[in-house]
Amino acid sequence: MIQAKGMAAPTSKAPLKPYTFERRDPKDHDVVIDIKYCGICHSDIHMVRDEWGPGHFPMVPGHEIAGVVRAVGPKVTKYKVGDHVGVGCLVDSCAECAHCKQDLEQYCMEGQTLTYGSMERDGSGITQGGYSNVIVVKESFVVRIPDSLPLDKAAPLLCAGITLYSPLAHWKAGPGKKVAIMGLGGLGHMGVKLAKAMGAEVTVLSHSESKRDDALKLGADRFVLTKNADAFKDNAMYFDLIINTVSSADLEMARYFSLLKLDGTLVSVGAPDKPLSVNVFPLILMRRNFAGSAIGGLKETQEMLDFCAKHNITPEIELITPDQVNVAYERVLKSDVRYRFVLDMGKI
Repeated sequence: MIQAKGMAAPTSKAPLKPYTFERRDPKDHDVVIDIKYCGICHSDIHMVRDEWGPGHFPMVPGHEIAGVVRAVGPKVTKYKVGDHVGVGCLVDSCAECAHCKQDLEQYCMEGQTLTYGSMERDGSGITQGGYSNVIVVKESFVVRIPDSLPLDKAAPLLCAGITLYSPLAHWKAGPGKKVAIMGLGGLGHMGVKLAKAMGAEVTVLSHSESKRDDALKLGADRFVLTKNADAFKDNAMYFDLIINTVSSADLEMARYFSLLKLDGTLVSVGAPDKPLSVNVFPLILMRRNFAGSAIGGLKETQEMLDFCAKHNITPEIELITPDQVNVAYERVLKSDVRYRFVLDMGKI
């Protein structure tokens, strides 16, 4: 077994503390990765605090993992010692269902294995995540980080990046399309950069005037302050695609549906901890669509990383040490970060 150390929540809602545990020895197709950096995702907070259902504790969160290959199993063909690699939200799937065979492992019909908080498919234990110094992952769930992407800035791409890239690509954001990003946080700021690089006209929809300058600096063409009285009237039927990154159940969704053109689509990627209340009439009257999207498969995640390398797209990060994680969680809840925390796991 491989000795590992990290930061874990010992029980639900408890502060994270230093934690030692064991990783499996590499099997034939496994890659052993020295974790250099791991991003903090809002979903980590939801999971640690049992806001999405009962979790398994102690819990080592973290699914935005960037590191260097330490060792490989005897049958590994894709990676070698020293390669820069990443691990996102998934570490396994059934590989046999129709979705997996379409490179859509995130929608595995048998249930995907999450990077942390999931039962291993062989029943050997519970997965533990990237707030740690080492991880062992099947090579088919490891992606290559292009050399031009710094590892610290690459880490958030493994969740925040692919979470926005996947719906933008699926709904064909590009030249001639008008795309809006709801919310300018860890997810939203990536949406602005990616949609702009795809060639779309990009608007940020925000209730905070303080985000205007950042939105424009990040590449947005327009900024709409949604608390202005005429904001929804002035932008009615304007957008082809809206990506909602806000994790709040208090949004008046009908107002945002009214911003869509005929056949336009609003895609939610932010996951509130309470059900949304949706008035369907704005959807019915203009044949609009309300959809959801979850991360991306491994093929699409590699495509996203290569796209970011080609277009020099990286997230805006604040690098912190692992012992600052509990303070960082509170700051995330206050939206007090521009725009993604990344843990320097070399300092664990």
